[in-house]
Amino acid sequence: MSPRARLTLATIAVPLFLLLTLAAVGGILWVDLSAEERDAFAGLLAPRVGLMFVFVALAASCAIAAVRQLHRSYVAMPARLAEEARVLLSTGAARPVGVAGSPEVRALVETINALAEHRRSLEDDVAERIRAAMNSVEEEKNRLAALMSELTQSVIVCNLEGRVLLYNGHARQQFRALSEAPAAAGGGELLGLGRSIYTVFDRALVDHALETVRHRLLRGIQAVTHFVTTTRSGQLLRVQMAPVLSGGEGGVVAGGREVSGFILLLDNITRNFETESRRDQMLHTLTEGNRAALANVRAAAEMLDYADLQEELRERFRKVIRDEVQAMSQLLDRTATEFADSLKARWPLEEMLGADLVAAAQRRIEQVVSLPTKLEEVDEHLWLKVDSFSLLQALTYLAHRLSDEFEVREVRFRLLSNGRLVHLDMIWSGQAMSTETVMSWELEAMQFAGESSPLSVRDVIERHDGEMWMEREKVRHRAFFRITLPAAVPQVALEAPACPAGEGRPEYYDFDLFSWSERSRALDDRPLAELAYTVFDTETTGLNPSQGDEIIQIGAVRIVNGKLLRGEAFEQLIDPGRPLDPESVKVHGITADMLAGRPAIATVLPAFHAFAADTVLVAHNAAFDMRFLQLKEAATGLRFDQPVLDTLLLSAVIHPNQESHRLEAIADLLGVEVVGRHTAVGDALVTAEVFLALVPLLAAKGIVTLRQAREAAEQSYYARVRY
Repeated sequence: MSPRARLTLATIAVPLFLLLTLAAVGGILWVDLSAEERDAFAGLLAPRVGLMFVFVALAASCAIAAVRQLHRSYVAMPARLAEEARVLLSTGAARPVGVAGSPEVRALVETINALAEHRRSLEDDVAERIRAAMNSVEEEKNRLAALMSELTQSVIVCNLEGRVLLYNGHARQQFRALSEAPAAAGGGELLGLGRSIYTVFDRALVDHALETVRHRLLRGIQAVTHFVTTTRSGQLLRVQMAPVLSGGEGGVVAGGREVSGFILLLDNITRNFETESRRDQMLHTLTEGNRAALANVRAAAEMLDYADLQEELRERFRKVIRDEVQAMSQLLDRTATEFADSLKARWPLEEMLGADLVAAAQRRIEQVVSLPTKLEEVDEHLWLKVDSFSLLQALTYLAHRLSDEFEVREVRFRLLSNGRLVHLDMIWSGQAMSTETVMSWELEAMQFAGESSPLSVRDVIERHDGEMWMEREKVRHRAFFRITLPAAVPQVALEAPACPAGEGRPEYYDFDLFSWSERSRALDDRPLAELAYTVFDTETTGLNPSQGDEIIQIGAVRIVNGKLLRGEAFEQLIDPGRPLDPESVKVHGITADMLAGRPAIATVLPAFHAFAADTVLVAHNAAFDMRFLQLKEAATGLRFDQPVLDTLLLSAVIHPNQESHRLEAIADLLGVEVVGRHTAVGDALVTAEVFLALVPLLAAKGIVTLRQAREAAEQSYYARVRY
């Protein structure tokens, strides 16, 4: 039973006890009196009944006041001091426990504060020793940070789950340019610590590249691969992938080493590819546009060779030559001016061992199509230049069509050299196939087994500057698709660099997120310390969302792996499309002039939705902010359906005896400095620090997981508030 409930029960019980006592005493006396004494006693009390009631009420009031004072001094005050002492123990806050209550309680508080001060001095001494020991590590960290910031290439480091562990400024800028979200608050933040790289890249493409890296490690060659991909926003990226090797657990074993993550180096080649297309257009214009003019010039020149040609006709043919040459010159000048900035760019191809490509094709066909495969003749020493992802898609697509339409039960592969080219054959036995069928397969977009690609087989072959045709082996009653691919110079296996005994690869960071896997357990059963959070706050035109008040500012920060990421913030002013309440302006200080020309909520909300994706939402008095977001679901088509935690409710769970759960009061209790109060991002930062301080206090009460925190918060009195 809570202290408040015990106080209520005692307040009711004391006057009731007095009344029952008086009634019992009166009843006993009444029974012992004779009839004459009873009449005399009744006559004596009759004129004094009112005075007796006043006396009883006064006695009850005094008793209740005494009970309340005793409760305040010996129950409520010790309970409140115990909560503050737990905060002091869990957070090490500099704010001492308040000295109040009875002399005995005051003495106990002074002892607690003395012990806390002694503990703080010991912790300061340990912290100083740790700082001294970490100086060299911090120096290495600063060197890495400086190196990363100076790199002109975008660098991203991810764990095996595709969660971002490190990135540099160029990568952040590049991902902002790739964002599909409207340009609010600097663009929807696709890149951030703990975010998934698969919001930009196709997971199958990255998995394929990782598999290629793994096979290269097994063969002892350079474990770096390249691929080109198109993002959802239409940008073309060239990506170089290298593995992060570690001795820890959870990696993919490869050649005695473990892959615990991967590094991506990104180049945006959209403009280069566009200029290549423009250059092709220029060449087409120059050739096709001048073809007719050249024919006219040639015909006119041939007519001038006739000696008996009349002078009038001769002059006419000369004019034809002059006009056509002038038209060709003008076309050349226009084309040169229009395409002067065009550069040549080709689709990059990666070099890989042909046997690895065939093995990957076998695995993919057997997995996706469930079609058995065999090797017929494969030159183990051939190297190819290919876009392996799209080529494997094409081979799998062809195998799917063979199995689905011609009931082919097995395909075989053959890989042979043919000078500067390589012949890759996919062989099968079965029904005869027409050339028209092959042509239709080549030209259709590849869609099969739940996968879809905008490319056709012909597009993939042309990407490799290759050819594809079908041949029949009549003697053996079978046929095959032959694909010609460019050959590459064989790579030499690299020797691993020698390391001194007892030393491994240099480490610059202890990346806690390398072991962070979301697949290990359901979200509700995850510990609070392992989750990613978006802590947000809103400023509004007023306090009545259901009556038309609107959001005028959204501010948010992120918490990943128990760390507040101040550099990954979201802040945006919003034009509400309605007047401001003068009383609200006094609180947040945002005026109508500050909102003029700002984007509307329909523009900002998609960007904030992208920023908060895959995280738990946290706010103070979250019901208020969430109501504003929920009222915009129908208009924007966006739903914020992720879990929500409220620091107000969590504070009430941990500190039920505190008089106030306002954000300032909680921050003061937990030793959190309040900066930028009543600005959206300022309140979000304070709320985030308060939440981080509440997590260990929740754990001390046995509230460890997200489910436990939500269930405990729902039992709070404040959870009944609705907007």
